[in-house]
Amino acid sequence: MSRFLLVTSDTNFEQRIQSAIAGRIPGSVQTVYNTQLPETPGELLQRVVTELPQVLLLGPGVHPNDALRLASVFDVQHPEISVILVAEANPDLALAAMRAGIRDLLEPQADTDLMRVMLERACHAAESRRRGFVPEEPISSRPSGRVIAVTSPKGGVGKTTIAANLAIGLGRMAPMSTVIVDLDVQFGDVASVLNLVPEHTLSDAVTGAAAQDTMVLKAFLSVHSASIYALCTPLSPAEADRITADQISHMLEQLASEFAFVVIDTAPGLGEHTLAALEAATDVVFLSGMDVPGVRGLRKELDVLSELQMLPGCRHVVVNMADRVSGLSVQDVEATIRTPVDVVVPRSKAVPYSTNKGEPLLQEKSRDKAAKALNGLVARFDPSRTLEPRTAVHRRAVLQ
Repeated sequence: MSRFLLVTSDTNFEQRIQSAIAGRIPGSVQTVYNTQLPETPGELLQRVVTELPQVLLLGPGVHPNDALRLASVFDVQHPEISVILVAEANPDLALAAMRAGIRDLLEPQADTDLMRVMLERACHAAESRRRGFVPEEPISSRPSGRVIAVTSPKGGVGKTTIAANLAIGLGRMAPMSTVIVDLDVQFGDVASVLNLVPEHTLSDAVTGAAAQDTMVLKAFLSVHSASIYALCTPLSPAEADRITADQISHMLEQLASEFAFVVIDTAPGLGEHTLAALEAATDVVFLSGMDVPGVRGLRKELDVLSELQMLPGCRHVVVNMADRVSGLSVQDVEATIRTPVDVVVPRSKAVPYSTNKGEPLLQEKSRDKAAKALNGLVARFDPSRTLEPRTAVHRRAVLQ
């Protein structure tokens, strides 16, 4: 059967798509070489000689405006068909694609592994929509993204700022495939930092149809102009009491099946929601300020997680708001927590200004020293980055 309908005049891209699914994904590709899109889905689907496809790929060579127009109609008339736009990513196009109902944005030069993962996810989404309920196979058997928990034992160390900038940076790396989740359920500030007014919140995402169908969950996420999604906290802190750790675990598992990166802004300390996030995390960013109580608190947190056997293999230690007049050095911090510091974010006036403005520092190009450090943190999650021995990493973690 032809599970994939490709509209392109680029035969080289067609061959790469064929290679991506060969022997890995059941079905075949049917190609329409006329990149002048028709007015309606029916006119395009008339060209399909077999059953309706599960996934429609528009491009390369298709004009983005025509693709957005046709995709928006597909989203209404054929929601069971997942649409992927093949085009060079930029924030404006990514945001417009989200609003048009396009499932993913695929770079024309993407490698075959990324193509395969994206096509598999699109197939799962199509199957789920056709049935209207949870797919037969468990979520845990699908390809999973990286779940990155940003945590600190104490508040006031810039955890939300770090998490928001990390998500913005990862959004450039994986547009439309990055989501930030605010798990400071009572007093979370992700919506404020990103200047969002969410229609739906965490309470909606862990109950009802969203807990049963990942596509419904995705509809409850807020769209940010930096090509990322956000799941914000409820308006009332009282709603936190009705959200359980099991619901959080299931929701994070759902998101990991849909997104390449899931960034979690946790609450200070080790409450049940934070522990659920840490248990689901593939990576943890441990955050501390450059003060004695904060550093000692981080040491205690690391000790507790070690006793609980919840320390992940991928750990990233960040010292935030660092300066030379605090009375501590990076070496002092490392000696206290008994582990290397990976990233040092220096104190900068640009950071609180960007936070108050509702535009994270990495949302726009900045030469600020804090932006350089934050970009270094983002780079640690680049799939193409060769992992380095930790003894080599921490030597570069110095206060500039």
